[in-house]
Amino acid sequence: MVIRFHYMLSLRYNKIMFIVGLFSWWYGAGWLGCVARVRDNLMSVYDYFSFDLLLRTLFSPFRQISAGKVRGPLGVQMRAFFDRLISRVIGGIIRTTVIIFGSVTLFIAAIIGVIRLVLWPIIPVLPIVFVLFTLAGWVPWKI
Repeated sequence: MVIRFHYMLSLRYNKIMFIVGLFSWWYGAGWLGCVARVRDNLMSVYDYFSFDLLLRTLFSPFRQISAGKVRGPLGVQMRAFFDRLISRVIGGIIRTTVIIFGSVTLFIAAIIGVIRLVLWPIIPVLPIVFVLFTLAGWVPWKI
């Protein structure tokens, strides 16, 4: 009888310690891991759009297409000048568009990351809250 009581007590202790370990991971290392994943996601979006490179080369010729230095009559030099100018304008427009689209994408990723970080500590409590809502009749379905 004493052995059975000791066995039941150790099972209860193990279950309680499992739950304590789960919660300590969730609110400790798990939350820090979530922060690291959000940061890595933001850095990945930033790196994908490479904002610093786009800003450094904002008015570079589009796809590095340019006429280069041209010698010859004034008409040929003017044509080369306008070719370079148009290539730089197209490059600036496309890079500006990519910067704007990337900024919007980075902003959306940041909002999603903040939502993830805010919801992380609430998730373990949600099943209890939903059961209480159901018992109180605040949801359209029945258990």
